[in-house]
Amino acid sequence: MRVIISGAGQVGYGIAERLSAEGNEVTVIDHNPELVQRVRDTLDARGIHGHGSHPDVLAQAGAREADMLIAVTQVDEVNMTACQVAHSIFDIPTRIARIRAQSYLQSEFSNLFARDHLPIDVIISPEVEVGDLILHRIAHPGASEIVTFEDDRVMVLAIDVAEECAVVDTPLIQLTELFPNLNSTVMGVRREGKLMALHSRDQMLVGDLAYVAVARDQVARVMSLFGREEEPPSRIVISGAGNVGRYVARSLEATGRKLAIRLIEHNRDRAQSAAEELQSSIVVYGDALAEDIMREVDIADAHMFLGLTNDDETNILAAVMASELGCRTTIALVNEPQYPRFAKRLGVDAFINPRTVTVSRILRHVRRGRIRGVYTLSNGEAELLEAEALETSPLVGRPLREFEFGPGVRVGAIIRGEEVVMPSGDAKVEAGDFVIVFAMADSVRQVEQMFRVSIDFF
Repeated sequence: MRVIISGAGQVGYGIAERLSAEGNEVTVIDHNPELVQRVRDTLDARGIHGHGSHPDVLAQAGAREADMLIAVTQVDEVNMTACQVAHSIFDIPTRIARIRAQSYLQSEFSNLFARDHLPIDVIISPEVEVGDLILHRIAHPGASEIVTFEDDRVMVLAIDVAEECAVVDTPLIQLTELFPNLNSTVMGVRREGKLMALHSRDQMLVGDLAYVAVARDQVARVMSLFGREEEPPSRIVISGAGNVGRYVARSLEATGRKLAIRLIEHNRDRAQSAAEELQSSIVVYGDALAEDIMREVDIADAHMFLGLTNDDETNILAAVMASELGCRTTIALVNEPQYPRFAKRLGVDAFINPRTVTVSRILRHVRRGRIRGVYTLSNGEAELLEAEALETSPLVGRPLREFEFGPGVRVGAIIRGEEVVMPSGDAKVEAGDFVIVFAMADSVRQVEQMFRVSIDFF
């Protein structure tokens, strides 16, 4: 596939890195020569200096032969114009744009992106993607990590295994007998610092962090079995009244629950704008790193603190302060991948990486019929993959027990239309099913081949 990426920032570089590694012909455009040189030096991809919305630059990038344009610059209007030029002049079949301003995304203006107007096939909003992930975390506070698949019909939860877990020290094969109607699969655990896949005769131990695939309507039951059934927080403090912070606050207000939501914003104009937009949330103008401001928003009584500014260091330090002052749970938005390794030791409970979320969502639309989503766990030790089984996949039509997956692979769930099928030994994958797989790093290639090789071979 020939792909042009407009924008070589964190998201654009991340997409180029993934697509070029998979053998696609990738060209990256950016007006910053240093970012272009980075692409040339570190990736198997072309780098072109210029503006991705300019026809001559797109032509130089090979737009006449391109299969896809992914416009992910920092400016919405540049991304939209690039898609228009790609369609009107070069007839590029698929156009994806990152759009951050929420006003463009209001339902009453949805016709703007129709093919006869601004022809954009897929719109990615980082603020919405990250905001939705945060909302999942708020809804299920007992999980330390959450990944959703196929319209949220299946979720993968990372859950701490404690003494109160009802199924600790129980071989996984017995869980089906004990709970025959429970649509969940324990796929792997982190044990004593090491990530590993679990299989039917293995068991969870106290101190493990378990990765569990579960049908959405069974989440509460699974959390109860693990002894992690916690009430969603009702007193929430948010640092940052930008797009993400406001999206989260608006969404929480829309639930109709009785919530106490307070936002801290250091920019006066943004604070004023947020105060006018939000209905019941209280917006405080000030610095989240100032202890008097934290006390003003009653951080000691807060159930959850969310650090959602554009600055990693501010989010981490504010989360540490919130924890020190008595807040029950803290979550920080962090772009730099190396920060969580040490910030966890400072008392921050969880981290969300916007780049990872956005890249994963874009890759869902890039991959047609093979690997639709890839989610990295524990700095690359393992991956969660969502793949579509096509007619020629070797998995189709065979009981799972007959297939040799290897010790580093565990099937978590099979999504068949509206039905979620848990992977027993007798279960069979059908063409068109979506399969959720946990794979250790050295087994990822094997999983990809299960959903790829037969396509090319036949």
